[in-house]
Amino acid sequence: MTQAEIKLCSLLLQEHFGEIVEKIGVHLIRTGSQPLRVIAHDTGTSLDQVKKALCVLIQHNLVIYQVHKRGVVEYEAQCSRVLRMLRYPRYIYTAKTLYSDTGELIVEELLLNGKMTMSAVVKKVADRLTETMEDGKTMDYAEVSNTFVRLADTHFVQRCPFVPATENSDPGPPPPAPTLVINEKDMYLVPKLSLIGKGKRRRSSDEDATGEPKAKRPKHTADNKEPIPDDGIYWQANLDRFHQHFRDQGIVSAVANRMDQTSSEIVRTMLRMSEITTPSNAPFTQPLSSNEIFRSLPVGYNISKQVLDQYLTLLADDPLEFVGKSGDSGGGMYVINLHKALGSLATATLESVVQERFGSRCARIFRLVLQKKHLEQKQVEDFAMIPAKEAKDMLYKMLSENFISLQEIPKTPDHAPSRTFYLYTVNILSAARMLLHRCYKSIANLIERRQFETKENKRLLEKSQRVEAIIASMQATGAEEAQLQEIEEMITAPERQQLETLKRNVNKLDASEIQVDETIFLLESYIESTMKRQ
Repeated sequence: MTQAEIKLCSLLLQEHFGEIVEKIGVHLIRTGSQPLRVIAHDTGTSLDQVKKALCVLIQHNLVIYQVHKRGVVEYEAQCSRVLRMLRYPRYIYTAKTLYSDTGELIVEELLLNGKMTMSAVVKKVADRLTETMEDGKTMDYAEVSNTFVRLADTHFVQRCPFVPATENSDPGPPPPAPTLVINEKDMYLVPKLSLIGKGKRRRSSDEDATGEPKAKRPKHTADNKEPIPDDGIYWQANLDRFHQHFRDQGIVSAVANRMDQTSSEIVRTMLRMSEITTPSNAPFTQPLSSNEIFRSLPVGYNISKQVLDQYLTLLADDPLEFVGKSGDSGGGMYVINLHKALGSLATATLESVVQERFGSRCARIFRLVLQKKHLEQKQVEDFAMIPAKEAKDMLYKMLSENFISLQEIPKTPDHAPSRTFYLYTVNILSAARMLLHRCYKSIANLIERRQFETKENKRLLEKSQRVEAIIASMQATGAEEAQLQEIEEMITAPERQQLETLKRNVNKLDASEIQVDETIFLLESYIESTMKRQ
């Protein structure tokens, strides 16, 4: 765990959950697993506050707990899961792209609340969609339920582990912490719910849906409450499935850039056919026959079987080896080499960074060393056709930044420089790790800059929000245009210009965060895939 990652985790926890949760979370990240009283003592926080903070972190899957032999419960932070909070906007946008506004709001609710029952999600989303509709229109619960089922069928949402029901015959004391279990067969099994109803609009705080004042509303006792049909069955967003989708999108766009749209559509079809059957961490997809791929191509994609076979042969013969041939049955069996694809994408990212940071001539040397594996300095000068002095400067510059490494091969045991070969090489794994560390530092800087910009203009933002609230309430009561104009003039022209500049800067910083996170995802996926193969 590097300091850059700890700092980024601290900023994310503070932004999402506040200071107390951030204090407890960062303490657990730094120290590892610890029992409740030690956390309270070391952080100087009251036991009650620590309990509440741990509840929040466990609810959002950011902390796990385990019971030791002596019955002590220890809590451990999941740093990698904390860093996933950076990707929340991307998860929500993906759900919107695939399943429209309803899917977007379902995933958003699950990410904001950590874990929720299906019935609670459906009601909340239906109410939120009804709020945005025109008067007289409402969102039906059944429609939201159908989208939820589709998300579960494609594994974008999954069930949470639950406490198994125990028989009352056991007279022993209860365990210090519950043991959670999940049956893999039931992870995506949606309970049969008959949710009948429609989304409700918010009313004023003093009146309920029937228009009766609060004082006249009859009090409901706890006994009158209807039992929740899916009580105890909680759902969460399946982030691994989203990552699988991001990886597939990256591979498809890489094929489109290298070849053409038809090739990318064939690869997209192969990935879509194997997205449920192939585990997210597998190095290859399941083998698919040419006939299966032909039958699964999108409707209206008019290419003949012969042309498809030619494209598949072209993809299999490509030096990047994204697609490989694994057999000849069924017109030819093909797989997508996910590990090779991730390696190519990570290498392309490193090349791009070298080009932007050091210029095109450095990028030429970097690509040359990548291609030839090991080169002496004289060979680099000759192959790259760059003068000796410039080539030496560029190599040392990249060496000092850890983009390339130097390997010593001595002829004699004494390692005398005159009898030693010095070979330049690119260790993609270590270069990817170095770049990943820099990306974490960059995102932390971007978040701090955005917070600083907002803090500097806090008074102006509050004034703008007050004016907007006044205008909205006056429009609701049917105020005249002249009155609205008068309220709008409360913000002067320089202030309006300052607000525009702030908005533009914050949008730039937000977009930069998302772009850097895309690079982080690529590098993390490559490192994880490589470590599993070693």
